[in-house]
Amino acid sequence: MPFLRTALAVLLVFCASQALAEKRVALVIGNSAYQHVATLPNPGNDAADMAAKLGGLGFEVVIGVDLDLSGVRRVLRDFVGRLDGADLALFFYAGHGLQVDGENYLAPVDARLASHVDLDFEAVPMNLILSAMERSTRVNVVLLDACRDNPLAVNLARSMGTRSASVGRGLAKVGTGIGTLIAFATQPGNVALDGSGRNSPFTSALLKHLGEPGRDITRELIEVRRDVLAATGGKQVPWDNSSLTGEVVLKPADGSQPAAAQEPATNQAAELAYWETIKDATDRDLFDAYLQQYPDGAFASLARAKIRIIERVSAPGGVTDVPAGQLVAAVDLAAAAASTDDRALTRSIQQQLNRLGCQAGSEDGLWGSGSRKALEAFARHSKVELATLEPSSDVLERLKAEKARICPLSCARNQEAKDGRCVTIRREAKLPEPSETQGTAKIPAKNTGTRAISPPAELPKKNYANCPANADVAFRQMFTRGSGRGRTTIAATHACGRAFACHRAARGQPWDCGWR
Repeated sequence: MPFLRTALAVLLVFCASQALAEKRVALVIGNSAYQHVATLPNPGNDAADMAAKLGGLGFEVVIGVDLDLSGVRRVLRDFVGRLDGADLALFFYAGHGLQVDGENYLAPVDARLASHVDLDFEAVPMNLILSAMERSTRVNVVLLDACRDNPLAVNLARSMGTRSASVGRGLAKVGTGIGTLIAFATQPGNVALDGSGRNSPFTSALLKHLGEPGRDITRELIEVRRDVLAATGGKQVPWDNSSLTGEVVLKPADGSQPAAAQEPATNQAAELAYWETIKDATDRDLFDAYLQQYPDGAFASLARAKIRIIERVSAPGGVTDVPAGQLVAAVDLAAAAASTDDRALTRSIQQQLNRLGCQAGSEDGLWGSGSRKALEAFARHSKVELATLEPSSDVLERLKAEKARICPLSCARNQEAKDGRCVTIRREAKLPEPSETQGTAKIPAKNTGTRAISPPAELPKKNYANCPANADVAFRQMFTRGSGRGRTTIAATHACGRAFACHRAARGQPWDCGWR
């Protein structure tokens, strides 16, 4: 019997240690040595230091530095293959990234992005990585130090012409599934600093604060934000978007092996059952009780919204003293009205932005990347600090306070500003004046036995009506990509008969062409 008790105790200890063991997997990428734009000084250091940091916190680390497109795909495949059975997945990226139409892309070192088509073949969609993590792991952390000023985005915007407004600065806000936290080096749509030391300001703060004993990662990110604000003089504000439903402690307070992320399935099941019971109720007390029990629960924002709707319905002038069924209908109507009010607010903000020349586009009441970029432009030109680029009554009032145009008129290359709007430039082709001998010809007279010379006749002027609208188009029609490799100037004559010349500052930079 003593032997049996001893064996049972050993077995229980073994099982307990197995239950507490946690599988953590991290993917770390740092891209510095870009081939077609200037090299970034810090991402390689950022990746190496972050990989060492995460390894000390119990992560199995997959690292890649200065990866081209095939290299990114290779390490991503390795990372996804290791996620099977993982309790916590983390992705850290330092390098160039960009947003197009509200979607984020990571740029490998061989990306050129000379046209919109290249985006699908030379960049890696952020959603590809995030979806793979969320399919395999219940707790995911994404740290993006990829909001630097990006010349690749400039190249892409230049090639897209009138569609260039879809290319935004920095990265766009990302929607997440439950159990995911995404931290940006700065606010969505803004540009972060690369820094002058070994690491960027954002990565320096992460290395300092991640893994503080016993602290939840969301608290650590608050300290990161404070450090970056201090280091950049308030120019850069780290941003995070979280749908975590529990604490994530990277290092326990007692210094033991990191425990699993604290999201017990039993608690989640109890919370879900509670919410399913009250979600269609009209009694505020039930939602107050939910928030007291689960202040940071998965449905906390919905519970607060329900409370606001119930308050609106019960306010003077609202719906009171009606049967429960009618009250439910009233709550639904109030919710629909609230949605209508939000859309009306957004439409009003779009109207004001267009009035101030900030080009919000269609005034449809739908807040997208174009509207965010317009609000960002307003803030930049009016030198106003905005806490967020989302619509609010405060933003509307601030816009209404401006009486004159704020955003300068920006016209395309073949347009000019006239009477407050852009109009197409119409230029007549200027040809050299004919010389005294040009345009004259000897015309034989009728056969009268004598020769006569007719009066001088003008030669017809050259007609360039069949030429492209501008010389950039003529260049693309005549030269394939890479045909000017190693050259900084090119001169040629288009098939329409008009000559043009192109030059660029350095190899890998875009061509700038003009008619001769």
